[in-house]
Amino acid sequence: MSDKLKNFIVRAISGVVMFAVVLGAILGSKWTFGALVMLIALGGEWEFYRFAEKAGYKPQRLIGLFAGAMVVTIAFALMMDITGGNAPAPMMTLAAVLGVAFVILTPLSFICELYRKSETPIANIASTMMGVVYVALPMALLLFIPMLLSPEKWQPWTVIFYIFIIWANDVFAYLFGITLGKHRLFERISPKKSWEGFFGGLLGAMAMGYVAATVLDGNIVVWVGMALVAAISGVFGDLVESLFKRSVDVKDSGNIIPGHGGWLDRFDALILSVPFVFVYLLISLN
Repeated sequence: MSDKLKNFIVRAISGVVMFAVVLGAILGSKWTFGALVMLIALGGEWEFYRFAEKAGYKPQRLIGLFAGAMVVTIAFALMMDITGGNAPAPMMTLAAVLGVAFVILTPLSFICELYRKSETPIANIASTMMGVVYVALPMALLLFIPMLLSPEKWQPWTVIFYIFIIWANDVFAYLFGITLGKHRLFERISPKKSWEGFFGGLLGAMAMGYVAATVLDGNIVVWVGMALVAAISGVFGDLVESLFKRSVDVKDSGNIIPGHGGWLDRFDALILSVPFVFVYLLISLN
């Protein structure tokens, strides 16, 4: 068996397993959905801090990861309360305590830097906070997407179709790119991406948005518009992660998913698209 075939088999198997885990977590319950969001947030943060370290900085990993976990926990508690999930009183109390702790963490990171004797204190603090802003905050916002798309009842399939939109964009961009691609989209960062693939991805994403609206009996205009926003911002998400990897000369952000790289390699488009989709839905649904 050739190495290419082995790599393909490994990639296919891990892809199926990853799909099953993501699908099961989202459909399982609000708690398993929250656990999945937390896992992606912390895994993505960890990999971002590896980028920062390879760039010569020294982010405060523990403070950054703790802050990211607090952001997701607070968002989850609010989501449970808003959707009538009967969030236990201790959890709401915990969310309040974590909120206060998060406010303290930022000045605490400045104080900690005094004792680290590093030559890059500004970059250390900045990269620590950026890990939270870049990864944890968007994943926390993802918890509210189902409420915006289906305010009357908990509908986990809204999140699944959102992920399908991101994947449809990737698949159609690849297919259009390898068959029609001639004009480079962003050659300095990603030599293989083309404008033909970009527009093909948009078509695939919008088609999936239409399918989602039809299956879920949603507003077609809102879903297709959301797909367009998610696809465009998702492409930038992929380019941003490629920029990070090129800047520190690494191929993958990690190796947690065999054949697929790390958390950021798999969820970079989703992560960067969430804030734009969140704002789009706030505007379009009000």
